[in-house]
Amino acid sequence: MISRGKRKSANIKQQRQKQIKQAQKTRQKEQEAPRRRPGMRGWFGPGAGQAGVIQMADEWRGTTVQVCGMWPFAIGTGTPMVGVPIGRNLQSGATLCCDPISWFQRAKLISNPSAFVLGKPGLGKSTIIRRMAAGLAGYGAQPLVLGDLKPDYVDLIEALGGQVISLGRGRGYLNILDPGESRAAAERLTGKARSQVLADAHGRRLTMVSALLTIMRSAPPTDREETVLDRALKVLDDRHEGTPVLPDLLKVIQEAPDDVRHVALDRGSMDRYREITDGLEASLIGLSGGGRLGETFSRHTSNPMVRDRPVVFDVSSIDDSEMDLQAAVLLACWSAGFGTVNVANALADAGLEPRRHYFVILDELWRALRAGSGMVDRVDALTRLNRQRGVGMAMCSHTMSDLMSLANEEDRMKARGFVERSGMVICGGLPSAEMPMLQSAIPFSRSEQDMLIGWQDPPAWDPSTNKESEPPGRGKFLVKVGGRPGIPVSVQLTSVESGINDTNKLWHQTSRVGKTDAVSEATTQDDELPASDEPEVPAEPINTNSGS
Repeated sequence: MISRGKRKSANIKQQRQKQIKQAQKTRQKEQEAPRRRPGMRGWFGPGAGQAGVIQMADEWRGTTVQVCGMWPFAIGTGTPMVGVPIGRNLQSGATLCCDPISWFQRAKLISNPSAFVLGKPGLGKSTIIRRMAAGLAGYGAQPLVLGDLKPDYVDLIEALGGQVISLGRGRGYLNILDPGESRAAAERLTGKARSQVLADAHGRRLTMVSALLTIMRSAPPTDREETVLDRALKVLDDRHEGTPVLPDLLKVIQEAPDDVRHVALDRGSMDRYREITDGLEASLIGLSGGGRLGETFSRHTSNPMVRDRPVVFDVSSIDDSEMDLQAAVLLACWSAGFGTVNVANALADAGLEPRRHYFVILDELWRALRAGSGMVDRVDALTRLNRQRGVGMAMCSHTMSDLMSLANEEDRMKARGFVERSGMVICGGLPSAEMPMLQSAIPFSRSEQDMLIGWQDPPAWDPSTNKESEPPGRGKFLVKVGGRPGIPVSVQLTSVESGINDTNKLWHQTSRVGKTDAVSEATTQDDELPASDEPEVPAEPINTNSGS
């Protein structure tokens, strides 16, 4: 008879064998069944810990020698790393380096060393151009701001140790007959190079005088008048010692030398000569003695431009209502700037100086184009010859509508060509109405258009602090090169750059005009009141939320 204890041990042994067999079957099923894995956001289900937002992993950059032992699957980034560091790619987080000179000269990514920046006000168009200018200055390219209308670049040029030239009524003078550094360069050159430098200086002076006459008259000078001016300038150079000014040119025409009378076709009659040159003399008197353009061009240059430092022409003192003066000063600045570039190239070609590359900035281009007749043609010539001149260029405007709102259809077509010929187009936040016009110049995908439209949305309003948050599109840009997909980038400023990128300096202090006078007057009246024996009663607090 089997004892009770033995039966119990046998049952336990059987139960264990059953459990082992069941575990083996379960393990076999698990091995045969597909293994369950968590998704990209973790395990799904209650209490499983699925993540709602996945933070982008930090990225570190290193050489293949440095990172091969840390992670074997190292791959290259998709954004170019040649040029000035701009910011991080909004999609991959990789660093983007970008500027028109480096992408043209070193990376060979674009066929024209120019960039056109578009975007609504306050989103950082000037900031990204200043970043490029500061970085290119470190690479050896000299920034040239040929007409700062706000100003936005004075602080940057001063920080780079450059030259600030102020122009305007009572602020500075720019002599359009000053050959600049051409005369000194010609003394160092010989043969054909010397004659080319002198001929270029003469042509620039003649072009500037004709341009000023066009602005004064709202019509270009006649062929005969231009011939008289050309011969008068040559006679002036032969007679005058030193640098002439416009009154000296007027004096030559009034004296009527034989060479000038010959090209004027006066047929030996002084009366006929006076009749031919009366209109020219009247215009030159207006340029020399004040008039609509003031005395800005009638005296010697107060601050001559140099070619070995960054330069900015500060013309912000000229009011927008003085369109003629603004146009004349901008043309004079462009003439002086590119004249200096030509001199630097001539000296470098002769081996007398090292090669210098310049980064020319034409900010607020829409204001320059509307300033007067001839401005569109001038910019059109600059954008076509920047490769031959050895300069990079950055142009900036708010929207395509600014370029297409010119009065002349021919000017509008030329203005659209500025965007089409640019090596790269950098777009910030833009309204949806701009997309058809932008599409006519550069192809944009639907997602890229939605991105640009989203960046121009207004900032959110915080009722607790009564302040606006930062606009969603501030510092965000899309870099487009032809039909390639755009590179979305966020420009991030360093602590050093914050001081030179403040365009709201005049709004840092709150206006107290009137309030201070009222407070001081009330205080004076209180001092004059006799003292009272009654105890003071505390004033009731003022409800600042009331409608009164």
